[in-house]
Amino acid sequence: MSKSSIVNVRGTPIPELASMRAGNITVQSETLVIETDERVELVDVTPRIAELVRGCGVSEGVVNIWSMHTTCAVFISENQGALLADIKVVLENMVGRDAEWMHNDPVHSDCDRMNADAHLRAMLLGHCLSLQVSGGEIVLGQWQRILAGELDGPRARSLRVQVWGLA
Repeated sequence: MSKSSIVNVRGTPIPELASMRAGNITVQSETLVIETDERVELVDVTPRIAELVRGCGVSEGVVNIWSMHTTCAVFISENQGALLADIKVVLENMVGRDAEWMHNDPVHSDCDRMNADAHLRAMLLGHCLSLQVSGGEIVLGQWQRILAGELDGPRARSLRVQVWGLA
């Protein structure tokens, strides 16, 4: 990161788990860590998010999922092997790893990871989701799954999840 970049640093770290209840309103926040094995990997996090939602006691509300990284995305898709392979091909065709990106050029950037493609791909897929919770369950369509897109791995990635609503 450039020495001139602005970085927001918390005085105290975000706790792994935080919850609050006021009357019938519950808010619970948790950090989920995902370990990836490939540079570009699509990970189905639906079961982990669903378990968190079920365990927090919210019957009607919202769950927000936020990637804590600029090269890791969260999005909705079907989790089918051929489709996941197609998504990777589309990302490579839209944003080629070996293209001449300014972020990868030492004349313009002090980033030594050569990961401009990962930043641009994450920007296209998105960094956050907001989903409904009804009957204590995440509202998803028949084939919809919550996917985390590792775009500069392998690494450990953090997703911040917050569930809030009526208990």
